Amino acid sequence: MLTLKTLLIICPLVFLAGFVDAIAGGGGLISLPAYLLAGLPPHQAIATNKMSSTIGTCASTARYLKNGYVDWQAAIPCMVMAILGANFGARLILLIPQQYIQYLLLGTLPVIAFVVLKRKPIQPGEQPESTMPRSKQLILAAVFSLIIGLYDGLYGPGTGTFLLMLYTGLCKMSLERASGTVKLVNLSSNITSFVLFLTTGQVLVALGLISGGFCLLGHVIGSGMMMKNGSKIVRPVIITVLVLLFIKVISDMVAG
Repeated sequence: MLTLKTLLIICPLVFLAGFVDAIAGGGGLISLPAYLLAGLPPHQAIATNKMSSTIGTCASTARYLKNGYVDWQAAIPCMVMAILGANFGARLILLIPQQYIQYLLLGTLPVIAFVVLKRKPIQPGEQPESTMPRSKQLILAAVFSLIIGLYDGLYGPGTGTFLLMLYTGLCKMSLERASGTVKLVNLSSNITSFVLFLTTGQVLVALGLISGGFCLLGHVIGSGMMMKNGSKIVRPVIITVLVLLFIKVISDMVAG
């Protein structure tokens, strides 16, 4: 499975996914299709993508930890709930026959892409101070972490975006308080599902390590660039990759 053709398809796109993720989020909408475009079966694509995205997420999480952008009081219970959700979601996706995952891709990827691309980024200091009771805020954040953790284990693209939208929108956390917490929660669900996929033999480890290095490089370069209009790059890249994936999936269905 680890051929030069496979690497030439996956590595540049996974690098691009890490780059895009560091700028505006949504990198999973590029990295997961990359593995599928290279011809990996859906279970192996999801599992190996989880490995490379975990490596990339480690870099951005470390940056937030270094800068102190973590609400530890919220992060710890949210991480626990995300781990529980991701464990269940990863087990669930392994029970779904691979051919049905193709239909899942066709139905959900456009919706996820629409949400990720249409969201209005929140700027630091833009939100008023939350008046929500702290206990309610923590409970809501934990419940949302369980739900999105399940989604991350089951599928994955857009997890960080969805968490940030829920934490800032419904839990009324400030952007600064939410951002680092999102990274830790996302990393927790990534690691959980990756370990489960690894123990069930779905991860192509050599490919995951190589592509993970490219993802890490994309995160480092993307996070170091000051780009006011990052979405102008993100949108066409995501749309192009998704169109290519749709063409491949539909042609595979017709041929099969």
